[in-house]
Order: sequence, then C-alpha cells, then structure tokens
Amino acid sequence: MTAPTVEAAINELMDRAWNVVYDLLSERGLLGGGLDVEEYTGIHSWVDGPTRYTVVHSRTVAVLFADTRPVDAIAFHHDLLGADDPKSYFGVPR
Repeated sequence: MTAPTVEAAINELMDRAWNVVYDLLSERGLLGGGLDVEEYTGIHSWVDGPTRYTVVHSRTVAVLFADTRPVDAIAFHHDLLGADDPKSYFGVPR
C-alpha cells in the first residue's frame, strides 16, 4: 500500500465535508477566492491524544479538521506553519 499524495489527502478531507467547510468560511467572512479545492495546497497533520488534527490551507484561508470533521476556519497566516500548537490559532470546541 502506498501513502496518499498531499493532493489526494486534501481532496479527501475537503470533498467529504465541503458543505460544512463552506458554512465555516461563510460564517467567518472568508468566502472569496479559496472556494476551489485545487487552491488548497498545504496540509499539516498531527495526533493529540485520541484525535488527529489536520490543517488544510490555501494562500488565504486555513481549515482545521478534528479527525475528519471541519471544526474552524481562519484567515491563513504563516505563523501557523511551524507553530508548537497550531490548533491554538483556531476555536476548538471542547
């Protein structure tokens, strides 16, 4: 079994929950560019306890997933990359 490509992983997450992602972007005033899945080119994933967190981002927005559920979206900024706790940039429900 081969590892999925970055593009395939992004497409899998975004396609599965596009309606929820769209709603998050809309609620936060982040609609605009960045509506095409092809514009999301970055992904960062880590495990914290029983949950896998994944950030998928374009040049303008970032979406946080908990396992496969999108939980928040923010305007993308480079400080997010390499942060010790990337999820601290997002509102994560407890």
